[in-house]
Amino acid sequence: MRLLFGTLFGLAIAAFVGLGLTYYALAHGTSFGGLSIESWTAWPKTGTVDADPYARASIARTGRLPTAMGDGVSFSLKSDDEGKSLDGRCEVVVSGITPVARFWTLTLYNSDGGLVANSTNRYGFTSQEIVRRSDGSFQVVVAPRANSGNWLPTGGVERYELVLRLYDTAVGVSTKTGREVPMPDVATRSCP
Repeated sequence: MRLLFGTLFGLAIAAFVGLGLTYYALAHGTSFGGLSIESWTAWPKTGTVDADPYARASIARTGRLPTAMGDGVSFSLKSDDEGKSLDGRCEVVVSGITPVARFWTLTLYNSDGGLVANSTNRYGFTSQEIVRRSDGSFQVVVAPRANSGNWLPTGGVERYELVLRLYDTAVGVSTKTGREVPMPDVATRSCP
């Protein structure tokens, strides 16, 4: 009888730990083959047949369609260059240049993966509509209050994520490619 209870207890603990770690991996975007450039992170193999089981499960859980490797790569960012979480009550500046790509988008998502609700219905920018400086660089202010120039309204959400999708680019074709490419800098300028 002791052996039976000991076995059942051991199986229950193993199932709890295994399912808990799997949930953590899916909820926090943990997968294999990540490509990190500065603060930005991408999983280039997520949209391929070589995607690991955690990436596939995460896609099934969130319903987000990954960018296929032949189309481009999708970088996400949840904290600034100093490691501070992106807070919708703060003013965050995304500036610099992007890697060479035919087209790119920068989109603001809430912590649940949905677009951030705001009164202006502005959810992101594309490479064709963004206002650039004379040297080709740009600056986007992500903040709850209106700013001149390129402004993404946060609606005051507590946490958010920025996603930079690069289409028709060589970055991410292999995990070695792109470690020295320029990515936009992200800095928190002011916070209440």
